[in-house]
This record gives sequence, C-alpha cells and structure tokens, in this order.
Amino acid sequence: MPDVVIDGVAFELAKNAMSKAYVPYSKFKVGVAIETVNGQYYSGCNVENAAYPEGTCAEAGAIAAMILDGESQIKNIYVMGSGSKLVTPCGGCRQKIREFASQDTLIHVCSDSEVRQSFSLEALLPHSFGPENLAE
Repeated sequence: MPDVVIDGVAFELAKNAMSKAYVPYSKFKVGVAIETVNGQYYSGCNVENAAYPEGTCAEAGAIAAMILDGESQIKNIYVMGSGSKLVTPCGGCRQKIREFASQDTLIHVCSDSEVRQSFSLEALLPHSFGPENLAE
C-alpha cells in the first residue's frame, strides 16, 4: 500500500465522536469519521441500548449522517477505539461501508493518538457483494 497521508480533521472528528459514545454496557467506545470524495466530513459514535446488543455501530451513524446530507461516496474512513488490539469495523459495518465505497477506499484503524494501520476495503472485505452485483 502506498504511503498514506493522514487527515488531521478526520482524525480529530473520530476522536471527538469516540469521546461521546454511549456505552454503559460494554464500556467500549468507538468513534468514526468519514471523508467523502467531495471533501465533506461526517462522524458517528457507537450507541448501546438496554436491549443489548441492539445498539448502533459508529460506522452506521457516520454513514447515516453522510446520506442525510446528500453525500454517497466514501473516500476515507477513520475507525477509532481503545485497547491494544486493532479496532476494525465489524462484518456488518464492512458491508455498510462497501455500499458507499470503492475497493480502494482506505479504512484507517486508529487509537486516540495515532493511525495504527490502514487497509483497503478490498483487504477487509475481499470478493464482496455490492450494488453492481444487483445490476446484472
């Protein structure tokens, strides 16, 4: 993968979103920031529910905000969580990202102080099923 230039705006949005996560059950905060191909930014945090695990992932919240604003193409996405392990999007969120991203879209997996690793969508969701599969 080529050298990745990290977007400070997106990183700070993800950090702010993570700080606002509502996680009274798991105590595991996640924040996300999306940069669209048009240069717009959207963020989201995970929101849990007493009917655990019926919460909302941070990626879903950021994607919903993006769609609400009329954007539909993700250029980069920053996923931020704590702990020593990589906090990559869950399987369902990988598919949600796929709906609005290309196979080359970068998913930057972050701690609250750095980008730990960047993956293409193709690397996280190889041979995926997307909208173009329904067009045939």
